[in-house]
Amino acid sequence: MAKTVKLAPINRETAIATNDNLLSGLLKNELKVLQECGGRGMCATCHVYIKAGMESLSPLSRREQRTLGAITTCNVNSRLACQARVLDEGVIVELPSGMYVSDMQDIEALIGRRAEQNILHPLTGTVLVEAGKLITRSMITQLEETRVKASQYLTAESEF
Repeated sequence: MAKTVKLAPINRETAIATNDNLLSGLLKNELKVLQECGGRGMCATCHVYIKAGMESLSPLSRREQRTLGAITTCNVNSRLACQARVLDEGVIVELPSGMYVSDMQDIEALIGRRAEQNILHPLTGTVLVEAGKLITRSMITQLEETRVKASQYLTAESEF
């Protein structure tokens, strides 16, 4: 049976099958949520805040706790959408403000422009470029280095 989950601040509701993860509902609503690790709970690109209904979600796993511990924007209401399974009604989800960069070509086209919204680091959630600030080539270098590190980390994790 499906549960209704509210998506704040866009004030939209979505139905998510009982025991399915929040990520499925976010993607179904065409929200731009990355899943860099393929939904394995090893990156921070699907980090969300639970505004209400934390008790209606599955408990945090050790892997999710470890990943959340690396996110600087993490707080007591943080969850990874790929790991948080909906068990009951009353869940309200809020996406962190800003956007993750999904493709290096996307950001290369923006060099020299001002960011329309915060651009977030794909692993830590820190703000790389604040809204209104200039997007520079040095940011691309930093993102490319991070992507290589993330790829190496995910490869090493999957070998265990």
